[in-house]
Order: sequence, then C-alpha cells, then structure tokens
Amino acid sequence: MNTPELDPTDDPGWVLEAEAGTAIGSRFAISNGCLGVRATDPACTYVAGLFDTPETENAVPGLVPAPDWLHLPITLSGEPLLPGGRASLDMRRGLLIRQSRHTTASGVTVRLRTLTLVSLADRAIGLQLIDIEIEQGTADLTLQAALSATSPNLVGEHTASDLGLWRTAHSAKRLAVATATAVQLDGQDRPQDPAAPVWHIHAVPGQIVTIQRIAAIVHDDTDPAPAARRHRDQAKDLGWRDILAAHEAAWATRWQASDITIDGDPDAQRALRFALYHLNSAADPANDRVSIGARALTGDDYRGHVFWDTEIFLLPFYSLTWPDAARAMLMYRFHTLDGARDKAQAMGWRGALYAWESTDTGEETTPDQVFTPDHRLVDVLSGKQEQHISADVAYAVWQYWRATADEAFLRDAGAEIILETARFWASRAQPGPDGLHHITGVIGPDEYHETIDDNAYTNVMARWNIRRGLDVAAMLRSRWPACWTRLSTQLHLDEAELGQWLAVADTMATGFDPATGLFEQFAGYFALEDIDLSAYPSRTVPMDLLLGRGRIQRSQIGKQADIVALLALLPEAFPPGADSANFGYYEPRCSQGSSLSPAMHGLVAARLGDPEKALRYFHQAGFIDLGETPPAHDGGVHIAALGGIWMLVAFGFAGLSLRDDGLAIDPHLPATWGSLSLTVRWRRRRLRITIDHQQIEAILQAGDPMTLFVRGERHDLLPGHKPLRIAIPEST
Repeated sequence: MNTPELDPTDDPGWVLEAEAGTAIGSRFAISNGCLGVRATDPACTYVAGLFDTPETENAVPGLVPAPDWLHLPITLSGEPLLPGGRASLDMRRGLLIRQSRHTTASGVTVRLRTLTLVSLADRAIGLQLIDIEIEQGTADLTLQAALSATSPNLVGEHTASDLGLWRTAHSAKRLAVATATAVQLDGQDRPQDPAAPVWHIHAVPGQIVTIQRIAAIVHDDTDPAPAARRHRDQAKDLGWRDILAAHEAAWATRWQASDITIDGDPDAQRALRFALYHLNSAADPANDRVSIGARALTGDDYRGHVFWDTEIFLLPFYSLTWPDAARAMLMYRFHTLDGARDKAQAMGWRGALYAWESTDTGEETTPDQVFTPDHRLVDVLSGKQEQHISADVAYAVWQYWRATADEAFLRDAGAEIILETARFWASRAQPGPDGLHHITGVIGPDEYHETIDDNAYTNVMARWNIRRGLDVAAMLRSRWPACWTRLSTQLHLDEAELGQWLAVADTMATGFDPATGLFEQFAGYFALEDIDLSAYPSRTVPMDLLLGRGRIQRSQIGKQADIVALLALLPEAFPPGADSANFGYYEPRCSQGSSLSPAMHGLVAARLGDPEKALRYFHQAGFIDLGETPPAHDGGVHIAALGGIWMLVAFGFAGLSLRDDGLAIDPHLPATWGSLSLTVRWRRRRLRITIDHQQIEAILQAGDPMTLFVRGERHDLLPGHKPLRIAIPEST
C-alpha cells in the first residue's frame, strides 16, 4: 500500500531537513498551542498549563512532560527497530516526517517511514503513522503499545493499555491520555495478542506493515478521563486520513492568514517561514487560561514561564493575523490580574504588578538564584525589580484594541487591566525635590544594570500606561457609562485619584535632554565607563562573561535594546530628530546579548531609512534558531525572537503602523528584495499587501471598506478582488 501522505511537501521552501544525530529537538518540534512534541528520541510532549513544583530547594513551578504516547517498542527479527535516518519538518502541513532503512544481523532490510502530528483541528489529538516496508528477507515483527510516565512529578492513578490517568505530585493537576492503536498488513487489520497490547506479524518482501496510533491528551483539574475518551473515540471514528486532512486544512487556513513571501532572498524567506511556522504552532485560541512561554512548547528552558516577551514580541503577530489567539492570551493576563494585585500589595504599592515570570496562577515564579554560564550562583533580582512588565501588558491590550476594536474585550477585561496597571505606576512613582516623579530601584530591558533609578524605558512606558488609563476612564464614561459605573465602583476609583494620576504622568522624570535629543538610559548612565564594543569584534561569549559582572555593570554596555526598544514601541515619545540621535548613540553600545535584541534594532533601523542595516539584523535574528551551529543546549526555540522577525518585516520593512482611522504603510525594502507580500487583519477586515520598490498593491480580501495611508497619503480600499495600485511617494 503506497502512502503518499508520508512524503514531505514537494516545494523545498516549505521543508527543513536534517540527518539523524542533528540537534533538532526544538527546531523540528510540532505543536498546536495545547500539545507540543519535541523531535527527540524518545519524544517529549508538553501540555500547556501542566505545571508542578519539584521537591528541591528554592524550587519554582515548571512544565511537566506528559507520558510518551509515541513510544511503540518494535522489534525486527528480535532486534530493536530504532528511529533515525532523515528527518523532515513539513512546515506547510505541520508534520514531522522521518525516513530510514534498517538491516538486521540476519540480513532483513526494511524501509521505515513515520509521520507525527498534533492536530490543529482538534488540539487534544496526536497522531502517529508508521509504515514498515519489507525490502529484503522474511521479517518477524513484534509491536508493544505501552503507555507510561517517566516524570517524577506525575503520579499514576490509573494505567491501562488504552487509558492512563495521572496527577501532578504537588499541584494535583490531572492528566488523561486515551489511545487507540491499530496495525495492518497490506491494508488488512491485524489483531493484537488477546492477553496484552502486543502484535506479532510475519511479513515477506514487498509487504507493508502500517501502524496507526491516536492519542487524546486532556489536562483538567477535575476528571479529564471522559473528555480524553470522547476525543479519542471521535478521532478513531474519523480515521487517520480524515484526521490528517482536517489538520492540513487548519494549517492551510493559518497560512492563508499569515504567510509572508519575499522575492529575491531565499535565506530570508526560509527564516521568516520558520518563524511563522512556530508562531502559528504556539497559540491556542480556545484556552484563555494559558499563554505562550519563552520557549513555547518546544523545550523546558525557563520552565515554560511567561515573560514580557509574550506581550511585546508575540502579541503584534497575533493581533494582526490571528485576533482570536491574541484575545485568549490577553484574557490569560486578565485571569491572573489578582496575582498581579497581590504582588503589588505585598511590595507596598497599589494596583497590579504582573509577575516577571508567570505560570498559570499569576504568582511570581522567578527563582531567587541561578547559576551563570560560568557556574557562579547569583541572586536574581528581576522578579522584584523588572517591573516594566505591567506597562508591557497594558501596551499589548491597547494595541490589540486599536487593531481589532473588540469592544466586549475592552469593557469586560482590557479596561480593568489598563486601569489597575496605571494605578500601580501612579503609586510606584514618588515625588522628588525637583518637582518630578521618580521610579527607583528597577531593572529595565537591559538586564546588565540592576537597582537603577529612572530607567527611561520604564518611566516613559509607565507615563504612557497612566495616560492610557485616563483615556480608558474617559472612554468608558462617555461610551459605556453603565460599565464605567460598575468598574469604577468595583475598583474604588474616583475623580480625585484620576487627578493624581494626571499629575504623576505630567511630572514623570524621563531623562530626556532637549540639548542633545538623548534619553539617558537611567540616572547616572552617561557617567559610566564608555567601552568601545568594536574592540571585541570576534567575541564568542557574552560581554558580561568577557569583562566580568562588576565591570559590565559600571559600563554603558547594554545587554539588549532598552532605549531602542522604547523607540520601537513609542516613536511618538521622541521629538523630531531625536529618533536618529538615540539610535546612533545606543546601537553601538548594545552587545546584543539577548535573543530579543537584534529584531528590535532591525525594526528601528528600517524605520529610520537604513534597510540594509535592518537586513543584517534580520539575518542575525534568523540565525538564532536556524544557524549552522546549534545552541549549546536545546532548550526550545526562541519564540520571542521569531515574533521579532515578523515585527521587523511588518513594522520595519513594510512600515506598517496602526491608526484609529485605518492602517498606514511607509515601506523601506532592502535593495536585494524584489518584493514583499503580507496578509494582515484590521478590525474584521483582511487585506493582502504587496510592496516592491515602485508601488504598493493592496487587495481588501474580506470586510468593509477601509482606509490605507501610504506615507501619509490617504487611499480608500473597497471590497472585491480588483487590486489598488499605489505609487510609493518619496520619503520626506
């Protein structure tokens, strides 16, 4: 029986390939936002929200690996049939495919092909399909369908051949895995051993043994077993071909909504498609109790915790291509708002201070100490001092609102997030003798400098957050007065407090010097040692290891974009000309010691009219997970860096920006790119935009008429398939 589904997509632009032994666990991971399967042997499956705390000193919660539903021990004439060979990640269809040949000591040769997916159509479902073709010799195969958990954090409650039930050792979360395994010889079903889940098959050259395994994995705090059985039975009734077809159709929908094509730069296209694949894999719009961790569900670095990465580097992609997913991720922040309130109160402030590292409860889960790469134990202050995350969450809420005009979300959740984070900053900033309000003892995005005062990123974002809080209050009062009455009463928010917020925002210290046009990154920064990073062109280790922790803290060298990040997020905070001045000052002082940094620098470089420099940053960001030299450890893809790649392309090269009355485009394409084509959503519309060096072509594929601004010039887009072609005006 020929199974063409086990062959990767014909177009090599959609396929990544690697030989056995290559570090592909994260890179070739498959996920649907609920389940994530690493491409390792044995496989490792993560379930979104399945956290537990190990019994170790200073332990923090982490993701718990699920039982290995892919483990199907197969022997061939008495020898283990081990996976290996060539692996292919089919990004178009969301499939992991492996192909290999095996020859036993007795001369039996078989061709082994496997296909693995976690369904984008039914996120509880995983499917494994194995074809074993006998090429030479007579084969006696034995297959076992066992199901067991190896994690010490999973305690078995019930284990059978087709259903397992576990609970986490400390958090008492419950997990059920229901399976269905079928074996065929040349398309004919083969029965299992009546005494155990074992199959014995005798096959001759030319015959094909096909193994199908369906797994339904459900995480629930009460009783997940019935749901697991239901999903398993429904999938079993469909059969593997229909499971695969539904999964492929769901992926086709995602690619239609988010694909970006680049003409003239195959390496950039490959990096971008890889980023889009993992971004589309990472979200689950059906579950608003989880969000995307720093490594998504592709590895265990940072224990699956959620950082500011999610709101700043990921939400733009989802807000503008997959609003349902963005909404669910922001609802996660709404559901964890009480945890943020508790943290603020415990530290002596009002409002909501979000956890720097968050799991499912909203409680702070940042470890107190960690070992550095050079094996030193250091204190971790980010859980206490990296407070800009509250403004980052509010920023994402506001950008989602601007992109979608989702009134129900704003009234029922978003407004409360913005108001409570604004309240935090209004209580956090303290008046000084200079008549300004100051925020002391923090860490900005640049984590080389701790316990600093008046970090410009933090203070300007805090000011922005407070002002959006005032805007939200005014909007609710005028548009939805009943909602304002309810919410202001619930939050005990009155006019006197709103007046205090305005006073704080108007007097916030920002470190901006009108004479130079520069923001000082934090108080005293300009007095620090100015080290020339160009003197270290061939460095292979981070600058804090090269210079030492003490000296790096006494220098102007930054780990990642700080003022540059502020320039990317709030360009309106910079007076005319100050954008170039700040980028020119801070870019050469950034060591790019964080995976988050290159894309942010590239975005700003493109906006400032230097697409060639932006392209260098683009390739640097794309190299992080796709480089020829894999990372020192395979702890998961850098999902925020992948989101940053999309931001660089959409907001930098395409020059996309949000307006209240439409979308704006100000493109800056690299010279080597012939064209750039992307699809975006805006307020229930979908439009496809193609940009080359002479014109923009825009098609409104769905939704009501809208306005597109091209370098400030207004153009009306009407429904239909006739494209609007607009010559690109000269930059001013």
